[in-house]
Amino acid sequence: MFANKVVLVTGGSSGIGAAAVEAFAKEGASVAFVGRNEAKLKEVASRCQQHGAKFLVIKADVSKDEEAKTIVQQTIDKFGKLDVLVNNAGILRHGTVLEPNLIDNFDEIMKTNLRPVVLVTNLAVPHLIASKGSVVNVSSILSTWIKLPGMISYAMSKAAMDHFTRGAATELASYGVRVNSVNPGPVTTDIRQNANMPTELSEENVVEKATALGKAAESEEVADIILYLASDKARSVTGSCYIMDNGMFLK
Repeated sequence: MFANKVVLVTGGSSGIGAAAVEAFAKEGASVAFVGRNEAKLKEVASRCQQHGAKFLVIKADVSKDEEAKTIVQQTIDKFGKLDVLVNNAGILRHGTVLEPNLIDNFDEIMKTNLRPVVLVTNLAVPHLIASKGSVVNVSSILSTWIKLPGMISYAMSKAAMDHFTRGAATELASYGVRVNSVNPGPVTTDIRQNANMPTELSEENVVEKATALGKAAESEEVADIILYLASDKARSVTGSCYIMDNGMFLK
């Protein structure tokens, strides 16, 4: 499906990003993937090798402008073009509007979840216009479903991402470039553990209470949607925020 295509994935060392990298590699793409954890990047690289894929490992922190600015050019230098950009890098931090450090929480999240999306997409656009490529942003159901306390900064970052998705889709449509997002509900990754979530907001409790199907999605399921949105099968889809939430909106 992606033979002779070049894909760049941020946050590609674990979770949804790693699953997307491997899925693209299985489908014949050349994949550049970005992350901060060198050991995890090596694990993903090993899986790409097993699939016989061409790949580029980029160790970088996209929350730092000077590092984020290099990743598109590194991809072009290696592969000569760019067909698909997947903006997946993100963090989750728990913090309520009642807490004195909310603004620190907000700034940290926006620096990772939103600013790099705008910056990297902006740098990728000339190459995506040349290839008539596409962008897939990994957002969240929390961009519109905000019933969990302590998620305000994270939810705001994803709401802004959805607006960026639609705005960029509008501006790039005439160039043949599509921009979409996938908005998962709970997914079995380590993002929640890294956020030091309180026990009442543990994955088990949230899944049981907040999803109609009573389960979390696997990273590979989200990767399947990412591949669909990036593929020619979705050639008529742009500006869409694709919800896959195990029925959170039904609760």
